[in-house]
Amino acid sequence: MKIIYFHGFASSGATGTAQMLRAMLPEDEVLSPDIPVDPVEALPYLQELVAQENPDLIVGTSMGGMYAQQMHGLRKICVNPAFNMSKLSKVLRPGTYKFLNGRKDNAKEFRITKDIVQHFYQMEMKQFKGITDFDRENTWGLFGIHDETVNTYDLFKKYYPNVIRFDGGHSLNEKALHSTVIPLIRRIFGRE
Repeated sequence: MKIIYFHGFASSGATGTAQMLRAMLPEDEVLSPDIPVDPVEALPYLQELVAQENPDLIVGTSMGGMYAQQMHGLRKICVNPAFNMSKLSKVLRPGTYKFLNGRKDNAKEFRITKDIVQHFYQMEMKQFKGITDFDRENTWGLFGIHDETVNTYDLFKKYYPNVIRFDGGHSLNEKALHSTVIPLIRRIFGRE
């Protein structure tokens, strides 16, 4: 089976989460692209990638969970999805920042401008449009009970019934992957 992993803000396809997914699911292909910083570029890029690759599942964390939710017609797991990036002033504010992981283009830093914050806001206003019955049945939200960065549980529940709380924080670690994410993936793929 083919999985595409969407990383969180300031990260890259080289994130440790993607590496752990590959190690824990050796029978599957796990793709993990570098997501552009500006949603004006990121959303069309991811939609095109998904159309080309036709994955069996998308897994996204934080900002990646927000993008994953918008991939209609596909099965997806949104972990601590950051549906309100433009309102996360501790995270998304103008300035220059370092990427947390190496990127394929070797970029070390990225810049957030007021325009990029506005682009997130504009996308967020329409991110739940176009949800189908298939999407409602095949989209799962996983929410860490110790997540102090993002709290979009109630917003997710407004649109989707498949919600799981797990013992963890905002970022996925090996324990949360083993106890919650991997069993869910195996269930989705009919391997339990």
